[in-house]
Amino acid sequence: MAQGQVKGLQKTKSSASRHAAKAAAQPKKGKRYIAPKKIAAVKQAAMHKELSAKINRSIEQQVASAASSGKLTIMKNVALEGASAKEGKVKKP
Repeated sequence: MAQGQVKGLQKTKSSASRHAAKAAAQPKKGKRYIAPKKIAAVKQAAMHKELSAKINRSIEQQVASAASSGKLTIMKNVALEGASAKEGKVKKP
């Protein structure tokens, strides 16, 4: 039998492992968020999150309603969903 490796079965070096090692060595960009541990800070963070969600929701509804009055037909479905969700919330309490 022939000795040595067959050409087709030789292992090829992959550059993916080198890339992954290089990426892991560098820290990620951007801010880091550390959850608060004091009770007052926890309440403030929860309130901030809730208010941000409400503000974003209202902005999205305003944009959808403004777009639905014009020619942007994609946003008409979003406006209808926002209106039906608002009606559903009103009926529950």
